[in-house]
Amino acid sequence: MNRTLRTIIGAVLILVITFAAISICQQILTHVKLDVTEQKIFTLSDGTKSILSRLNQPLQAELYYAKTAAMEAQDSIKFFNNYNEFVKALLQEYVRISNGMIQLEVIDPRPYSPEEEDALRYGLKRFPINDEENFFFGLVIKTQFGVEKTIPFFSPDRQNFVEYDISYLIDTAITREKKRVGVMSSLPVMGEDLSGYMAQMKQMQGQEIQQPWSIVSHMRQQFEVETVPTDINSVDDINDIDILLVVHPKDLPERTQFALDQYILKGGRAILCVDPYCYEDRPASPQMQMQAPPDQSSNLPSLLKAWGLELQEDAFTGDLNLALPVPLGQNQRPEPFIGLLGLTQDSGCFNLDHVISGELQQVRTLFAGALKEIPQGMLDPNDPAPVEDIQRMPLVHTTAQGNTVKINSPYDFYNLAGFNKSFTPGAQPVNLAYLVSGKLPSAFPNGIKVDVEKDDPNDPNETITVTESLTGLPYSEDTSAVVVFADVDFMSNNMAYQQSIFGSVVVGDNAALLINAIEDLCGSSDLISIRSRGNFRREFLVVKDIEKEAEAETAQKVEELNAQIQTYNQELQNLINSAQDGDQAVIGSAIVDKRRELEVKIRKAQSQLNEVKLQRRERIEDLGNRLRQFNMLAAPAVILMIAIVLGIRRSMRKRHYISHRRPS
Repeated sequence: MNRTLRTIIGAVLILVITFAAISICQQILTHVKLDVTEQKIFTLSDGTKSILSRLNQPLQAELYYAKTAAMEAQDSIKFFNNYNEFVKALLQEYVRISNGMIQLEVIDPRPYSPEEEDALRYGLKRFPINDEENFFFGLVIKTQFGVEKTIPFFSPDRQNFVEYDISYLIDTAITREKKRVGVMSSLPVMGEDLSGYMAQMKQMQGQEIQQPWSIVSHMRQQFEVETVPTDINSVDDINDIDILLVVHPKDLPERTQFALDQYILKGGRAILCVDPYCYEDRPASPQMQMQAPPDQSSNLPSLLKAWGLELQEDAFTGDLNLALPVPLGQNQRPEPFIGLLGLTQDSGCFNLDHVISGELQQVRTLFAGALKEIPQGMLDPNDPAPVEDIQRMPLVHTTAQGNTVKINSPYDFYNLAGFNKSFTPGAQPVNLAYLVSGKLPSAFPNGIKVDVEKDDPNDPNETITVTESLTGLPYSEDTSAVVVFADVDFMSNNMAYQQSIFGSVVVGDNAALLINAIEDLCGSSDLISIRSRGNFRREFLVVKDIEKEAEAETAQKVEELNAQIQTYNQELQNLINSAQDGDQAVIGSAIVDKRRELEVKIRKAQSQLNEVKLQRRERIEDLGNRLRQFNMLAAPAVILMIAIVLGIRRSMRKRHYISHRRPS
């Protein structure tokens, strides 16, 4: 056998051995996986493992993904290819952990096929791509008793919550019904529930029907959501709900406050969202110029005091370290504003010891209030319960440099730049949310007085108004729990979502924070440990540091430029005010000279400003180029190093072999 033939046979045998080894490893090492992501987003949480350990019947999981159609679609659809691989890998982990109790089938529904008909029958969302192709991306969980639960579409707004959604589907398929959430609000959170005729009349008049907030649509995926009126007539009117969500309780009647108080004392769980300035409460149409701005605050001081808390009135929370950019005036570039905060885990803004806030990454707030605990000495000694018996746990707060900003008048909000100038950093964090638990006292220990209309005993045809006393429980019968947020806007469409071709898309963890609170108060400890476990989109922290440093450098230049313009305007006004008759020509010449002088200064300052911005851009681009080069050269460098090591090793072995074969 010649040398060439031996080489060919050797190469073929190497290929056979390689493919055989790969096949064997795939079979043997199927269950061996390594999650190298920082937040372990490919590893099932303990909550999911606990749910899977309770499975007492086999489940069939069918993942519908139109892979063939996606390859032919536009880029916005092709984005889901990677998303599908993640979901499929996660479901395979469910199969592995369940010890055979879950069977997974991946289906590519082709046009006119039985699989496509099944997808439509299960209620999966269909997105037409062309005349024949449709895009599907959903999940069906089926039990042996005919129960079918679906995720109609793996929308991008739920990408952070994929594991929760799958586990929730499994949990609800085998165990329980949806929890009931009641929403009480002075805002149109639930949208307009109009009859067909009224809706048609409003559309004919060119008026838009108000839709529910996106957070309500999100809640309806996991809960039964219903409206609770703000004008409660009876203390027992709040019933048959598991969680009461009170949003912006503006001018809430005392009778309704009493009903809310008694609902909590009887074991009900509540989430209270108050706000010193609710942006969502702004009037629908511009107010007359001479008309005073409406009050946009909400508070329940009696209830909060009973729980040992207080909302600082006429003040919102600011923090320079967390300020997000926003235009502070008409036709102005966005600048960091202390009232719009981006709370992050990296900044230490979340309580990591509680499931509601422990896994959050970023939450945005707008004009949030400040909650503080009331010291025992400041409470009324006749209060029914000492404040020490109540556990109050801060959930969300600013950095140590956070502070409150006084609102002197509603007109202050027409000059946002003034808030930045008047802000003074603090020395300790400002708390924005609390979890209050324990045997809570009543905010109305002596009850309330109400006016009741009754028949006149002297005249059956007439009624009279009689004042009566309503009393209730002085303490909660068992351990009660309430979550208090000092902001309403954080759950609004503007703060928690953004629009895309697939509808509302979640921004940050605003929605997760609220639903975390609902899940925790519902007592679903397994599910709550799954929620908001990690972000797929990571921030470029080095780039952000470069931008912050450059912005700090430009801030001084901008301030100098504004000071020069202000000085010029003042000098110009002084020239005009001191003008005498007959001096117009001289003054005009002086104004022209001054303008030319200032224009030279402005050009110099602007040139310096552009130079700083150019340096900032060059630093960012240089960082990007270095990262790109590293990614391109990393793999070839590793292969080259392996080749060099193997070459050196082979050379050493060859010399060693020759030295031993050489005759003495």
